[in-house]
Amino acid sequence: MNDTAKPVLRVGLPTGSLQEPTFALFAKAGFNISGASRSYKPSVDDPELVIRLLRAQEISRYVEHGFLDCGLTGKDWIENNGSDVARLCEMTFSKTSSVPTRWVIAVPEDSPIRSVRDLEGKVIATEAVEMTRRFLEQHGVAAKIEFSWGATEVKVPDLVDAIVDVTETGSSLRANKLRILETIMESSPQLIANHAALGDAWKKAKIDTLVMLLLGAFNARDKVGLKMNLPEMLLPALLEALPALRNPTIGQLATEGWLAVETIIDEKIVREIIPKLKELGAEGIIEYPLNKVVY
Repeated sequence: MNDTAKPVLRVGLPTGSLQEPTFALFAKAGFNISGASRSYKPSVDDPELVIRLLRAQEISRYVEHGFLDCGLTGKDWIENNGSDVARLCEMTFSKTSSVPTRWVIAVPEDSPIRSVRDLEGKVIATEAVEMTRRFLEQHGVAAKIEFSWGATEVKVPDLVDAIVDVTETGSSLRANKLRILETIMESSPQLIANHAALGDAWKKAKIDTLVMLLLGAFNARDKVGLKMNLPEMLLPALLEALPALRNPTIGQLATEGWLAVETIIDEKIVREIIPKLKELGAEGIIEYPLNKVVY
């Protein structure tokens, strides 16, 4: 090994439905990843990072065994694999929404199965075999659990009695005439690290920086900055009428009796709040996007 070689942090990122929103989050954090469409070893504009694209189902195992220093994967796969890793932060995002995904037990709409107890002796198909097994054990239920390679919804009722599958809205299950019996787990992406990597001073510092920047980018999602000028005498009325403007930054303008007001608000309320600001006497109102909000 070359002792002069610069240290690098090996980071595992998920392929599939999480890849696009993960890349977008990394870009807002300041790390631009390219070449992912052609390789599982994409480039990143930070020479201290090495990115590897892997199935989310596998990442926690590779982090646990040290092939990766850290990685981003779902809480569900960490639990299913029983991986001994350090969990650094959780960020609820996906390709379609900002709500956790759910692993649910589903049965046909007309199935006589009405409770977890009714699964005794039944056949269940799922990709999350260990998670399902532990859940049934906790409820004292013995059932046959079969690993499913995909298209799990179409296997009931012809091949199995029930499935355990992941959903965000439940729309796909309803489209396949399935009824949710029970939620096993809610899951969001988590940034995890190898314990030995955290024992290395350089790697820990790099991981801490990565966590800070990713959380900053995550906290900036769906928020915008808003600044305006306002006659000083109108400030109390503005703050009373618009409680959404929490803890604004107030500055004195060169023009006597005028203030500069700046705050961060949810983007979804901007269209309602700007007309009210104008009515209350604000001028020079500027809305601007945010890349990071670091608390």
